[in-house]
Amino acid sequence: MGFAIAGAVFAFLSVAIGAFGAHVMADRMSADMLNVYHTGDQYQMYHALALLAVGILLHLGIGGRAMHWAGWLFSVGIVLFSGSLYVLSISGVKALGAITPIGGLCFLAGWICMIVGFAR
Repeated sequence: MGFAIAGAVFAFLSVAIGAFGAHVMADRMSADMLNVYHTGDQYQMYHALALLAVGILLHLGIGGRAMHWAGWLFSVGIVLFSGSLYVLSISGVKALGAITPIGGLCFLAGWICMIVGFAR
């Protein structure tokens, strides 16, 4: 149930990060950067829910190794994709934008692994 717990933690953090953005950061960053921030939060929640599903599926014996890989890829994707967008939007350091696509690729690879896990 490790991935389910990770998913619940990431979902909790997504709600907290979203509230922080709406109530604290909204007046401190441009509309464009606030949009970047919220994109990170949105994708974090999507993939936190996917992690919850992965954890439950693995607990039920569905998906095997491919589903396990999906969990890791979703976790790394959240850190790289969402994390880089949070830091970019708050700090303005554009170089961090180079990390974001790596996280996006992790998300895509995670979905492929989930598909493979269901297909077996």
